[in-house]
Amino acid sequence: MTQCTLRFAVAAGWGPSGCAGEMGVQEPHRIEERETPSPAPMGKESLAGTQSGDRGAAGDKLCRKGPQGAVRCQERLCHLHPGKYIKMFMRGRPITMFIPSDVENYDDIRTELPPEKLKLEWVYGYRGRDCRANVYLLPTGEIVYFIASVVVLFNYEERTQRHYLGHTDCVKCLAVHPDKIRIATGQLAGVDKDGRPLQPHVRVWDSVSLATLQVIGLGTFERGVGCLDFSKADSGTHLCVIDDSNEHMLTVWDWQKKSKIAEIKTTNEVVLAVEFHPTDANTIITCGKSHIFFWTWSGNSLSRKQGIFGKYEKPKFVQCLAFLGNGDVLTGDSGGIILIWGKTTVEATPGKGAKGVYQISRQIKAHDGSVFTLCQMRNGMLLTGGGKDRKIILWDHDLNPEREIEVPDQYGTIRAVAEGKADQFLVGTSRNFVLRGTFNDGFVVEVQGHTDELWGLASHPFKDLFLTCAQDRQVCMWNSVDHTLEWTRLLDEPGHCADFHPSGAVVAIGTHSGRWFVLDAETRDLVSIHTDGNEQLSVMRYSVDGTLLAVGSHDNFIYLYVVTENGRKYSRYGKCTGHSSYITHLDWSPDNKYIMSNSGDYEILYWDIPSGCKLIRNRSDCKDIDWTTYTCVLGFQVFGKHCLTLKFCEQGAEHLPSTTEIRHLLLLLMLVEMPKASKSAHSLEVMIRFTNLHSY
Repeated sequence: MTQCTLRFAVAAGWGPSGCAGEMGVQEPHRIEERETPSPAPMGKESLAGTQSGDRGAAGDKLCRKGPQGAVRCQERLCHLHPGKYIKMFMRGRPITMFIPSDVENYDDIRTELPPEKLKLEWVYGYRGRDCRANVYLLPTGEIVYFIASVVVLFNYEERTQRHYLGHTDCVKCLAVHPDKIRIATGQLAGVDKDGRPLQPHVRVWDSVSLATLQVIGLGTFERGVGCLDFSKADSGTHLCVIDDSNEHMLTVWDWQKKSKIAEIKTTNEVVLAVEFHPTDANTIITCGKSHIFFWTWSGNSLSRKQGIFGKYEKPKFVQCLAFLGNGDVLTGDSGGIILIWGKTTVEATPGKGAKGVYQISRQIKAHDGSVFTLCQMRNGMLLTGGGKDRKIILWDHDLNPEREIEVPDQYGTIRAVAEGKADQFLVGTSRNFVLRGTFNDGFVVEVQGHTDELWGLASHPFKDLFLTCAQDRQVCMWNSVDHTLEWTRLLDEPGHCADFHPSGAVVAIGTHSGRWFVLDAETRDLVSIHTDGNEQLSVMRYSVDGTLLAVGSHDNFIYLYVVTENGRKYSRYGKCTGHSSYITHLDWSPDNKYIMSNSGDYEILYWDIPSGCKLIRNRSDCKDIDWTTYTCVLGFQVFGKHCLTLKFCEQGAEHLPSTTEIRHLLLLLMLVEMPKASKSAHSLEVMIRFTNLHSY
């Protein structure tokens, strides 16, 4: 097998509704196949994807030959009848796909996978908006953080990434072992490509080899893993975990033995952090909404003491924890206060020894707004990060402020702070930036990405550039070779789709309101604004010579424009009327005469553009038309990918709390031959585009 690596850009929709978006194709129910006459009968494998008694790809159900030559499977039925088309049923709706004339024997179509392999090379983005304490510098010189289901290890000096890909759904928390090599990451619950539930769990892995060392918590955690920490006093033998259940269960594990040692309910309120005490192996601390708990761990039992604020104002949220060298506990809260909790000894109870309790010994006003993160440095000094004031403050050994710097407003508020090399520090922000900075020189952007649902993706026709647009109203132009941001522009409203003019001079961007913008691809200046209807635009597509533009809308119409002046002038040409649902995909023929389109209710329609955007009633006349692109997800060339029991499901959406704002889509990619007349082809991504030289 050829060990060739292909690379391309993938845009993942982060849908709050529980599905990855209307661009997805739902589960098929039945396939009826009519073969072109051929001397050789069609084999069972090409129909059902499996030999008798075997199971096909992706856990396909056992297929057996039924009456009248039919191959019967659970939830699908395949028939052999003479003819020149294939009929597939999706949600009870028949979809007819005519076989091209040059296909003499349908059974001879290649169904094996091509020899090339896909390899993830780069991930653009960081999850900071709804997470915390998830950026660290490793001894390898790599910054570790996560986005969606991928944990990224980014070497900012060499500009390379490595990726831990063991998770099956969105990663929500991260902890580094005391040896700085092993890492624990916790994920949310989700569903697999067959709709089966994926259980939340923690994976412990080696950051050098990327090998998974242990998977713990399957069947134990509910909804997801909220926070976790390795023990320090015993060199990281144990791991404590808080899950996302209503009771926020605290569990303690001997992770190397995969053994749960202790378990207890914490609180019905939000828990934001959990940490082992660095010197007292039997003390675990949790904090969150209106509470801080000090847990004593002994054998398989956990006992709780609530932190008493006494004369000090009780905060709405205790946001973060850290420890001083003498064992005192530091907390940062929503009031901008740092509290120092010292352990004191109280009088012995009759029959029992003296007990130690944590009490507040000092209060410091640190920030305007929340203290969002505390970072104990190697030299014993302290870094704190504020929310509202966006300040990072350096505190000396006596907790006196020594230096401070403000994170610029465009990067958002602070979510994570970690010590970097020498005098540097790393900052994760609410607008999904990872910054590297010093108090003297300010900040350098190392990682950035969108902060809301990403829908639009387009590749430049001849440069190593691609463009993304999202619900955050940002339009970003990326360099696919340097992996850098060329420019960004804020639109008046969220972007949903985009396409470059073949000249590369301009790019058209459709929005959720029916408006679409044309931007200069180099200067990002606004060239023109147009409006078609008042519903979301789902696809923009220029003809191959750039003289026409088709705009697909959720109002069920395709709007056509004549394009002149190298993409800078547009005049309405016509409108394609006939779809019974919103437009999802469309493609042009090379001669600009025809358009093929798909809709939300699984229609495949063809349009005669020179004849006034007329619907072609006899679709068999279109079976031999060539297409400049093949982005449509329904049609003979791609029908095989729908024969699997697949759903476009956003990972964990139905399991997430309603307050979660960003939800990521796990991407499952398979490189397939075209046409793909096989049940083993599948698709779970939202948008994929190859770059101009097909190297990415």
